[in-house]
Amino acid sequence: MTQHYEPYSEVRDGMRVDWDVRITMSDGVTLAVDIFRPDDDKPHPVLLAASPYGKGLAFAEGFASAFSALVREHPEVAEKSTGAYQVWEYPDPERWVPEGYVCVRIDVRGTGGSEGEIDFFSPRETQDLYEAIEWAGVQPWSNGNVGMLGISYLATNQWQAAALSPPHLKAICPWEGASDFFREYTHHGGIPSEFMPGWAPHQVLRIQHGRADAPLNPNTGRKVSGKPVRTAEALRAAAIRISEVLLARPVIDDYYRDRTAVLEKISVPVLTAANWGGMGLHSRGNFEGYHRVSSEQKWLEVHGLEHWTEFYTDYGLDVQRRFFDHFLKGEANGWDTQPPVQMQVRTPDGFFPRHEQEWPLARTEWTELHLDLDTGTLTDRAPTGAQHSEFVARSEGLMFALPPADQKVEYTGPAALKLFVSSTTEDADLFVTVHLFDPEGTEVLFPTAFEPHGPVGQGWLRVSHRELDPDLSRPYRPWQRHTEISPLVPGQVYEADVEIWPLSIVVPAGYTLGMSVRGEDYEHHLPGPHEIVYGREIRGSGAYWHELPGDRDRPAFHGRTTLHSTEKQRPYLLLPRIPRA
Repeated sequence: MTQHYEPYSEVRDGMRVDWDVRITMSDGVTLAVDIFRPDDDKPHPVLLAASPYGKGLAFAEGFASAFSALVREHPEVAEKSTGAYQVWEYPDPERWVPEGYVCVRIDVRGTGGSEGEIDFFSPRETQDLYEAIEWAGVQPWSNGNVGMLGISYLATNQWQAAALSPPHLKAICPWEGASDFFREYTHHGGIPSEFMPGWAPHQVLRIQHGRADAPLNPNTGRKVSGKPVRTAEALRAAAIRISEVLLARPVIDDYYRDRTAVLEKISVPVLTAANWGGMGLHSRGNFEGYHRVSSEQKWLEVHGLEHWTEFYTDYGLDVQRRFFDHFLKGEANGWDTQPPVQMQVRTPDGFFPRHEQEWPLARTEWTELHLDLDTGTLTDRAPTGAQHSEFVARSEGLMFALPPADQKVEYTGPAALKLFVSSTTEDADLFVTVHLFDPEGTEVLFPTAFEPHGPVGQGWLRVSHRELDPDLSRPYRPWQRHTEISPLVPGQVYEADVEIWPLSIVVPAGYTLGMSVRGEDYEHHLPGPHEIVYGREIRGSGAYWHELPGDRDRPAFHGRTTLHSTEKQRPYLLLPRIPRA
């Protein structure tokens, strides 16, 4: 009896498909791969991606509600593909193979049909990608030009692989992919995120390699988790316990550094695609990626809506295809004259497209809005005298607002909040939210990457992580070192700079922009029922909760937090105001 499913090939829907091909890594572990290619004997450019979600788990089955909403709201997705080969966050072969591309899908080690142990974004997993790219680059169906394309996990590992400079990798398109494992995946401003502990069992462990009850690939009838069957004990031993890691490693060390790409080492052409609503996971990484890669040819695209949606729409496919046609096929399609930045600017009623030449926008009017702690307002004039305002640390905190806008105003770019804070305990967590209210005072909420009803923007800071890196910090993007914990002396005032992830909003006349400083995750308080994600309701902050057992349930986070304002220490919100054309 063979240990793995035997590879086989067939022609389906005009494509040659090679199922369950095995490629051997340098340490002897074999990975499972599916290959979709044109039905000819010619070499073609390759689009390669690797994920822990199961290369054979159908999008329509594994993520049924997301798939149903996608095809309902964007009918062109179903009109141009049967969806039979579409899986979560991978390119759809039916949209790419007819255009002359080979699609290579890989199960990362320890998942699906691939041997080994699960260790998210580990150096070994990144080395696997390097070796897979070089394998794909010399196959008879390859023209030697390999690109990487995919969403989320399949985008993050593009940054890592590209930083190793595999010779056959010619271009990458990380579509909503974080690039900093600590600051984006595991800790927000130093506060542990519950995302990965919630995500892993629901999306990864269900198709772990050797799991007996995994679903079937509808095209092959084979288990998505591969042929072997592992015991429950063996499965547990072969997967990292991410919750334990987060509690045991509260600051940046080699574990996090090893799982974070050195963006400056990337030199291939890059199209990085961000989502304004990606607060809590990916958006920061896409903006940082655009800013910091060494590539001479790089572009930034920014959109909205759910984080998988625009990847599959005609809008998203157009920008992806023009980019790869130019760099993998050598087509003179005008991409080289494409403006560096293409964005969908957000309004309360939708989006409008605009091209720009840089990020942040050079014409930005950086606007300091002072916090008046006595009146709860935001004002362009600093208040006088000493002020302070206190709130229970585990509460919705304090709200500050501008007067209703007298004319339309746009804010697009990164933002930051400077505070002066004291606590009755040795620590405090700050949850900062940017809000928009209509003329009746009702908050305007937006469909975001993972949250159906999200605010305009969010930022976080654990005050014991307040130390800044002066070389990397900018007024609009403070950069904490996160290498040591500096406990607070109760009652002492500390300067705290909160990074608010990039946002975009056009505030119509009569609408009000607000900002809250909280001691807990933002919730919108809309009536239910609410969408269930990872077994829990999401109510405004997506699946990016910050109540990991063993962390914020400690006494240090159950005190009272006070904001201070004096003549020498004035708190302010820095916003990226874009002047009218």
